[in-house]
Amino acid sequence: MLVLPAELTSVQAEPCLNMLLKAARAESGTEILVDAKALARFDSSALAVLLECRRECIHDGKTFAVRGLAPRLRELAGLYGISALLPEHA
Repeated sequence: MLVLPAELTSVQAEPCLNMLLKAARAESGTEILVDAKALARFDSSALAVLLECRRECIHDGKTFAVRGLAPRLRELAGLYGISALLPEHA
Protein backbone atom coordinates (compact mmCIF):
# COMPACT_ATOMS: atom_id res chain seq x y z
CA MET A 1 0.00 0.00 0.00
CA LEU A 2 1.21 3.49 -0.88
CA VAL A 3 0.66 6.26 1.65
CA LEU A 4 0.14 9.94 0.97
CA PRO A 5 1.77 12.47 3.30
CA ALA A 6 -0.19 14.82 5.56
CA GLU A 7 0.48 17.72 3.17
CA LEU A 8 0.40 17.61 -0.61
CA THR A 9 0.44 20.96 -2.38
CA SER A 10 2.29 22.18 -5.45
CA VAL A 11 5.44 22.42 -3.32
CA GLN A 12 5.43 18.69 -2.49
CA ALA A 13 3.86 17.42 -5.72
CA GLU A 14 6.95 16.37 -7.68
CA PRO A 15 8.80 14.66 -4.80
CA CYS A 16 5.59 12.94 -3.70
CA LEU A 17 4.86 11.70 -7.21
CA ASN A 18 8.40 10.36 -7.56
CA MET A 19 8.07 8.54 -4.23
CA LEU A 20 4.69 7.05 -5.18
CA LEU A 21 5.87 5.89 -8.59
CA LYS A 22 8.96 4.27 -7.13
CA ALA A 23 6.86 2.48 -4.51
CA ALA A 24 4.23 1.42 -7.07
CA ARG A 25 6.88 -0.09 -9.34
CA ALA A 26 8.31 -1.98 -6.37
CA GLU A 27 4.92 -3.54 -5.56
CA SER A 28 4.85 -7.17 -6.67
CA GLY A 29 1.07 -7.41 -6.97
CA THR A 30 -1.16 -6.06 -9.70
CA GLU A 31 -3.30 -3.89 -7.40
CA ILE A 32 -2.03 -0.54 -6.22
CA LEU A 33 -3.85 0.99 -3.28
CA VAL A 34 -3.11 4.53 -2.13
CA ASP A 35 -3.95 5.36 1.48
CA ALA A 36 -4.94 9.04 1.66
CA LYS A 37 -6.20 9.07 5.27
CA ALA A 38 -3.28 11.18 6.52
CA LEU A 39 -3.76 13.85 3.84
CA ALA A 40 -5.00 16.94 5.66
CA ARG A 41 -3.56 19.90 3.76
CA PHE A 42 -3.76 19.84 -0.01
CA ASP A 43 -4.57 21.72 -3.17
CA SER A 44 -5.50 20.56 -6.66
CA SER A 45 -1.91 19.34 -7.11
CA ALA A 46 -2.91 16.32 -5.02
CA LEU A 47 -5.35 15.31 -7.75
CA ALA A 48 -2.68 15.76 -10.41
CA VAL A 49 -0.32 13.51 -8.44
CA LEU A 50 -2.97 10.82 -8.02
CA LEU A 51 -3.94 10.94 -11.68
CA GLU A 52 -0.34 10.65 -12.86
CA CYS A 53 0.27 7.78 -10.46
CA ARG A 54 -2.89 6.08 -11.78
CA ARG A 55 -1.76 6.60 -15.37
CA GLU A 56 1.63 5.01 -14.67
CA CYS A 57 0.08 2.10 -12.78
CA ILE A 58 -2.30 1.35 -15.64
CA HIS A 59 0.60 1.63 -18.09
CA ASP A 60 2.41 -0.98 -15.99
CA GLY A 61 -0.64 -3.28 -16.09
CA LYS A 62 -1.76 -2.60 -12.51
CA THR A 63 -5.08 -1.47 -11.12
CA PHE A 64 -5.33 1.68 -9.01
CA ALA A 65 -7.60 2.68 -6.12
CA VAL A 66 -7.60 5.20 -3.28
CA ARG A 67 -8.67 4.75 0.32
CA GLY A 68 -9.59 7.55 2.72
CA LEU A 69 -9.65 10.48 0.30
CA ALA A 70 -10.81 13.59 2.16
CA PRO A 71 -14.41 14.54 1.32
CA ARG A 72 -13.25 17.99 0.17
CA LEU A 73 -10.74 16.47 -2.24
CA ARG A 74 -13.32 13.92 -3.47
CA GLU A 75 -15.68 16.87 -4.08
CA LEU A 76 -12.97 18.71 -6.01
CA ALA A 77 -12.44 15.61 -8.15
CA GLY A 78 -16.18 15.62 -8.84
CA LEU A 79 -16.09 19.26 -9.90
CA TYR A 80 -13.28 18.44 -12.33
CA GLY A 81 -15.21 15.41 -13.60
CA ILE A 82 -12.52 12.90 -12.64
CA SER A 83 -14.10 11.07 -9.68
CA ALA A 84 -14.43 7.86 -11.66
CA LEU A 85 -10.69 7.87 -12.30
CA LEU A 86 -10.00 7.72 -8.55
CA PRO A 87 -12.07 4.75 -7.37
CA GLU A 88 -12.60 4.46 -3.63
CA HIS A 89 -11.38 1.28 -2.01
CA ALA A 90 -13.19 0.24 1.17
